[in-house]
Amino acid sequence: MSRKNGKEKILFSHIRPKSAIAEAFRTLRTNIGFSSYSGANKIILTTSPAPDEGKSTVSANLAVVMAQARSRVLLIECDLRKPVLHQYFELDNRRGLTNLLVQDLAVEDVIQTTRVDGMHVITSGPIPPNPSELLASARMDEVLARVGEQYDVALIDAPPVIAVTDAALLAPRVDSVLLVLRAGSTRIEMAQEARNTLQNAGAKNIGVVLNIIKLHGGGYYNYYSYYGAKNQPVQEKTGVT
Repeated sequence: MSRKNGKEKILFSHIRPKSAIAEAFRTLRTNIGFSSYSGANKIILTTSPAPDEGKSTVSANLAVVMAQARSRVLLIECDLRKPVLHQYFELDNRRGLTNLLVQDLAVEDVIQTTRVDGMHVITSGPIPPNPSELLASARMDEVLARVGEQYDVALIDAPPVIAVTDAALLAPRVDSVLLVLRAGSTRIEMAQEARNTLQNAGAKNIGVVLNIIKLHGGGYYNYYSYYGAKNQPVQEKTGVT
């Protein structure tokens, strides 16, 4: 697969803005806006119960459509174990979040521009030996406070909840969490375990994105999203069986 073709399969909202998939992400953007109150949803974390459920694709496309709505958006790669956002946006990853957390750098020193107007990215930087410790640090709190001042929305792409502790460490420090589930793949007990882990960690608002649903009669896969209250059972919000 060429880089161009790979990018087209991921950044639907940028490459194919009139597609049904891009429209689904705009619906997600709208639903997040409706759920906002008193300035909430300024910093949003995206995660999933397990790997390969599409959390990074959701993060990237949601950032794109938010920027297309004239918001000033920052996408932060907090998956310091298997980072991919630098590949999606074809960015240099020699310096990024890990450098910001351990070196005497300003946030502005590691922010990179993209081809999407109003959208910036902080890539992971070099993969560290201690991701959880870095993400739990006081320095990370400083970074989140700073980007909250500079941007309308900051989206954080975090590792899967069940695999490692990173997402749970970040969850209480953000305004909302998007839990990405893969239709026909994510087991309901895993979705519930992930939600419970996030709630126990102190996550304020948990929404669910049901990802990669085959449309009836369409013959192809698409994205569908839902953003809801954290206290409803997962199966009622997503229909996952």
